[in-house]
Amino acid sequence: MIIDCHGHYTTAPKALEAWRNQQIAGIKDASVMPKVADLKISDDELRESIESNQLRLMKERGSDLTLFSPRASFMAHHIGDFNVSSTWAAICNELCYRVSQLFPDHFVPVAMLPQSPGVDPATCIPELEKCIKEYGNVGINLNPDPSGGHWTSPPLSDKAWFPIYEKMVEYDIPAMIHVSTSCNACFHTTGAHYLNADTTAFMQCLTSDLFKEFPTLKFLIPHGGGAVPYHWGRFRGLAQELKKPLLQDHLLNNIFFDTCVYHQPGIDLLNTVIPVKNVLFASEMIGAVRGIDPETGNYYDDTKRYIEASKILSDADRHQIYEGNARRVFPRLDALLKTKEAK
Repeated sequence: MIIDCHGHYTTAPKALEAWRNQQIAGIKDASVMPKVADLKISDDELRESIESNQLRLMKERGSDLTLFSPRASFMAHHIGDFNVSSTWAAICNELCYRVSQLFPDHFVPVAMLPQSPGVDPATCIPELEKCIKEYGNVGINLNPDPSGGHWTSPPLSDKAWFPIYEKMVEYDIPAMIHVSTSCNACFHTTGAHYLNADTTAFMQCLTSDLFKEFPTLKFLIPHGGGAVPYHWGRFRGLAQELKKPLLQDHLLNNIFFDTCVYHQPGIDLLNTVIPVKNVLFASEMIGAVRGIDPETGNYYDDTKRYIEASKILSDADRHQIYEGNARRVFPRLDALLKTKEAK
């Protein structure tokens, strides 16, 4: 089985974006604020949005199951207040759940949280628990910068985040550390802000003793870990200067990386530097980079091609990247699959 651990609902019916635009307008003029009931999306519309997009490409490229969360750039936690984010998160999470029910063999839901700048992260717990208990979500996406590129929140090692971590440990779920849209003109959303955040999250963990406090906490850093693999020597050296343990002991029992890296040399670097046990297959399809690479004639985000073409990985390594590591990092996914396999 090939499990893609990083998929977003980027192809949702247009009605969703129209409702969101109306909600944003309602922040300034309460008289036009839409009701949740105003959003009407049928199962047939959901099927069409998936069958002609993600599911079609999954079949063409040879992946079986996608961990499916709301569109990352649409989370936009910096817009409005907590109530706005709470309503928006609930709508988006329900749609991903509905997709998982329509295509149970191909999609498993992962939740966004109703974060808002300056608001206690503990306010996200009701939505987190709902998604776990009612929707069967196997993980969450956690935004380390709800401000959208201004970094007004404390680092991930700060105790402000601990209520979320306590629930992650309680329910045995990992978090993908994933920012949303940048509203800082200095940082392009997908080309700078996402990769900056991946690198920043890793460094926040490196400089702290977070995983002594939460030894079973698990973070998945997307996009191949940002700059982390490329500058692994720098991070090892900084950890040494800070009198931290070796990185394999300090961080690599808790931090994992995906394969959303869109060229062969990048994937090869990732798999040379980072242990196989810490790498999970992902494509982010359909996501930030949708075009065809003129050098290869293949889609940039067809990351399975890079794993297959690797001269570094053994068949056993590929199995771990495609399936084994995902089932270990997402225990609720493993339990779900074991239940299905037993039938």
